[in-house]
Amino acid sequence: MTTHVAHSDAHHDDKPHGFFNRWVCSTNHKDIGTLYLVFAFIMACVGALFSGVIRTELAQPGLQFVQPYFFNQMTTLHALVMIFGAIMPAFVGLANWMVPLMIGAPDMALPRMNNWSFWILPFAFTLLLWPLVQYLLFGTGGGAIAGGWTLYPPLAIQGGDAVAFSIFAVHLMGISSIMGAINIIATILNLRAPGMDLLKMPLFVWTWLITAFLLIAVMPVLAGAVTMLLTDKYFGTSFFNAAGGGDPVMFQHIFWFFGHPEVYIMILPAFGIVSEIIPTFSRKPLFGYQAMVYATASIAFLSFIVWGHHMFTVGMPLGGELYFMYATMLIAVPTGVKVFNWVSTMWRGSLSFEAPMLWAIAFVILFTIGGFSGLMLALVPADFQYQDTYFVVAHFHYVLVTGALFSIIGAIYYWWPKWTGRMYNETWAKVHFWWTMVFVNVLFFPQHFLGLAGMPRRIPDYNVAFADWNLVSTIGAYGMFLTPFMFAFILWHSLKKGAKAEARAWEAAHGLEWTVPSPAPFHTFATPPAIHDEDLAHGDVTH
Repeated sequence: MTTHVAHSDAHHDDKPHGFFNRWVCSTNHKDIGTLYLVFAFIMACVGALFSGVIRTELAQPGLQFVQPYFFNQMTTLHALVMIFGAIMPAFVGLANWMVPLMIGAPDMALPRMNNWSFWILPFAFTLLLWPLVQYLLFGTGGGAIAGGWTLYPPLAIQGGDAVAFSIFAVHLMGISSIMGAINIIATILNLRAPGMDLLKMPLFVWTWLITAFLLIAVMPVLAGAVTMLLTDKYFGTSFFNAAGGGDPVMFQHIFWFFGHPEVYIMILPAFGIVSEIIPTFSRKPLFGYQAMVYATASIAFLSFIVWGHHMFTVGMPLGGELYFMYATMLIAVPTGVKVFNWVSTMWRGSLSFEAPMLWAIAFVILFTIGGFSGLMLALVPADFQYQDTYFVVAHFHYVLVTGALFSIIGAIYYWWPKWTGRMYNETWAKVHFWWTMVFVNVLFFPQHFLGLAGMPRRIPDYNVAFADWNLVSTIGAYGMFLTPFMFAFILWHSLKKGAKAEARAWEAAHGLEWTVPSPAPFHTFATPPAIHDEDLAHGDVTH
């Protein structure tokens, strides 16, 4: 006797009635994925607003619009909001939507915890931003924390209650991330459909499985670092206070042991997304599937042992600098494998250039530029010149904007027909892409030149020698500021007036012959696979 796994929405046949029950109390992975994506979009707009203040001030030399302390608050909040409020929740939203569908699971393994891990975030960011709101609206308090997103002491613990607000907010973000990661690991390891072996999973699932382990490993490290900051400020400890026998450089070691894997937490899911999109629009299976899995795991492992490359100028011994330099350069090998495999997938494929493919190709090209500038920064003698200049700013924005953000936008365009049953206006999607492509490079590429010329980062005023490229960069920022509104309009128009999508949208609309990016699974899931009662009794539904 056999029973069947129902459709992924089957246990939600009695759909919750009313807005509150549908969204606030939701345990449906799709609804929670949508909540994450909407939240990430709102936070991206808030973060863009902060960057607009930064670039407006830097359009010309001299202090025009804001005071230096407020400028530092803007740089700090821009980074914290974009990293923890926009990029990471967007990837978690995509994981919520797609991981259960890709592995044939009915939902996430822990649906109620899934709901909780989302609803912590709005409260976390209310805490983070409240001191700024209080200062702007009521003129009370000193405003937000102004220590940079790295929260280096002693700078980070100057200021009033914003320090406590921000540290508590960071704790809540970490709790949310850890719960989300546990949920993803439990889902992938326990709820795969029969025949879905680990090495038959789509690449996006693999990258998220590895990312989830990174999150669980490093978020407690950040929690420890900020807790020590908190006790230094409020309880008289001296972890990072040299006058009391502490060491401010120790904070950097602890922070970057979290911070460098964090960078890969924000790019590994992007690798998975691009590995799904490129094969579809190349009409070919992904080149070197297993090599991609092992390269992802290698990058994740190496990310733990290279944190010191953020600290070449603190006075570490030469042996330490050499070790961190060579270990950092080693990451280029598995990353190069990935880029080679993406290009090889496209090689002699039958390519078509719909919107998702354009974002994926732009990712490969521009992320590689970010990778090359990263190699430059890995060189110890060169890094002494680049350190804390706009070259570093250009480097990590090429990785995180043209890398992580581009992949998120590409993923939404790619999976939108599957999510909504509607197509969007392809012409407008391409206008959105090319507009973004032009202005993102106008914004960030000149910052390489500024950095090489010696312009320091996080400074609101600068020498007139840097004026021209700063003006160009600010023009790029203003152009980029329009892109989220274009994106929102395209998706809204699709929901209201978009053409109906076919069951396999890209295959039906464009005659794609190959729509399974990873190796063909054992079971196509066209009909629900059978699960034997004895398997259910033992709780084993994976094999």
